[in-house]
Amino acid sequence: MHVPDGFLDAQTSIGTGVLAAGVVAVSLRKARGELDDRTAPVAGLVAVFIFAGQMLNFPVGAGTSGHLLGGALAAVLVGPWVATLCLTVVLIVQALLFADGGLTALGTNVTLMGIVGVWVAWGILRLGRLLLPKRLSSVPLAAAFGGFLSVPAAALAFVGLYAVGGAAPIPLGSLAATMGAWHVVIGLGEALITALVVGSLVSTRPDLVAGARDLVEADELEIRAVVAA
Repeated sequence: MHVPDGFLDAQTSIGTGVLAAGVVAVSLRKARGELDDRTAPVAGLVAVFIFAGQMLNFPVGAGTSGHLLGGALAAVLVGPWVATLCLTVVLIVQALLFADGGLTALGTNVTLMGIVGVWVAWGILRLGRLLLPKRLSSVPLAAAFGGFLSVPAAALAFVGLYAVGGAAPIPLGSLAATMGAWHVVIGLGEALITALVVGSLVSTRPDLVAGARDLVEADELEIRAVVAA
């Protein structure tokens, strides 16, 4: 979803802008310890993939658009802090060069996709990892659930912002129904793509998947213990 200029009032837009700037600043500090020669190229590829996916958008009514978010895929591959930065860079480029989402709504879009979308997906992933068997094959399934739920969560967050500071002549009930229904469908596509990409990487290079790295390290420690014995 890309919120256009003028859809929310100035106070709400400023509020989301301040929130987005604060989270991005924290993400920049946190990401310093996560980016290295191995993860930095993955982060770049993730940003490019998300950029391409989000350019394929379509109107869902009420002046907004729908598309894949990519927050879940980014979070499971590079971790939530770096994922937030990836989404932020993509949204800035889209707003400045392609007029996709308004400049005054940039903070809102970062909040919805780069914060809500990423962190809901990461939370669901971690919860799924706790509930599912502790093996690599569980990671794509948990990531798929994260992808599915993160999309309607971001849509509902937008509806909440509109309820607080909506500036367009659109009934809240109609907006909520339209956004909710469409983004559940989009969430299914998000889940499928996330599962396929994560599953492919987990089967070939699990060390590149942030959401599976602890399992890889545990396996390596177990192997070393067996060899030492």
